[in-house]
Amino acid sequence: MYQPLADRIRPQSLDEVLGQSHILGRDGLLRRVIESGKIPNMVFYGPSGTGKTTVANIIAQRSGRALRRLNATTASLADVREVMDQVGTLLAPNGVLLYLDEIQYFNKKQQQSLLEFIENGKITLVASTTENPYFTIFNAILSRSTVFEFKMLTAEDILPAVDRGIALQARELGVEAECESGVREHLAAACGGDVRKALNAVELLMTASRVREDVLTVTLEDARLVAQRSAMRYDRDGDEHFDTASALMKSMRGSDPNAALHYLARLLEAGDMLTAIRRILCSASEDVGMAYPQAAAIVKACVDSALQLGLPEARLPLAQAVILLATAPKSNSVLNAIDAALGDVRAGRTGGYPRHLQNVHADGAGFEREQGYLYPHQFPGHWVEQQYLPDAIRDRVYYEFGPNKTEQAARAYWEKIKNPTKEGG
Repeated sequence: MYQPLADRIRPQSLDEVLGQSHILGRDGLLRRVIESGKIPNMVFYGPSGTGKTTVANIIAQRSGRALRRLNATTASLADVREVMDQVGTLLAPNGVLLYLDEIQYFNKKQQQSLLEFIENGKITLVASTTENPYFTIFNAILSRSTVFEFKMLTAEDILPAVDRGIALQARELGVEAECESGVREHLAAACGGDVRKALNAVELLMTASRVREDVLTVTLEDARLVAQRSAMRYDRDGDEHFDTASALMKSMRGSDPNAALHYLARLLEAGDMLTAIRRILCSASEDVGMAYPQAAAIVKACVDSALQLGLPEARLPLAQAVILLATAPKSNSVLNAIDAALGDVRAGRTGGYPRHLQNVHADGAGFEREQGYLYPHQFPGHWVEQQYLPDAIRDRVYYEFGPNKTEQAARAYWEKIKNPTKEGG
């Protein structure tokens, strides 16, 4: 029966597991837990192809418990009960280690069905998820489990697996493998940190490459074709979506145009232009704001152009907007001001409207003078001192001028208008 290359060379010991030195290194906490033989309920969180299933297999071998696997995308409550029914029988005399892949797809009822058995120790649950467990797994399960994060593998981590895969395939095919310069490194780098993707590419390349005089030659051109676009990790509903959007926003805020362009490229390559647009429009007001007010209009024009052009041409105005925002002066005074105002409103700190600000038409004709409203345009500088906030918060200050050149110029202008005697003195 056919067995994928990734399964045929799957590590059999912790020393063979790629990467994850932060938890599986010599002093790593997960390694010490596994070596103790006292396996608690655990949740493995991280991208696909980073070793979660491999480590679960090693744990099962060491624990002496029967390993049962379920995938939450297809498993039902009946499947869970079938596993539980094996506990204490000849099929699982020492209990069951249940490896539940993609646990985030189990609903609350399905997850709760596990509680009784993991509490009494008859089942040890090792669950894996590619999404943040604190958002997708119910607290009842999390409170009885320890979460370990598996990090994305680097090209350097994956290269030894690529070499092992090439060597094994060559032995099985009875040939000598020759790889053009850069093939191995390209396969390791182009898989997006997923060792399974890299090994699938190796298997396909080795199967499809031509053999001459018992020598199989793998070309860089073929490697690029096999691995094209495979470096992309993106899920519109998962962590990758939110992480990429967050990284774009924070890179623009942090005035790093290179990083901002990188994350914009990730979103565009995944076809998620709308997420990029939302972050760009938001950053214009949240992070640049009053330091360069014209940025909002320029960015809106770039976005409109992108929507009219569509991809791939849309990449140009969006890149222009991202570079503008990343290199523009920064101010979060707009964000601070509106959040402070919302805070008062939500806390009930409001009060009635000053009489002179009320709608004059509600009182009928001829009542505007009785309200005492002063029309600013009739005064020097188009400003006159009068109360606008409700009495309860009349001295509240929401907006503070930022230290940038534009806002300081506005501050100086209004100080001159509002304090003419100070200016003259």
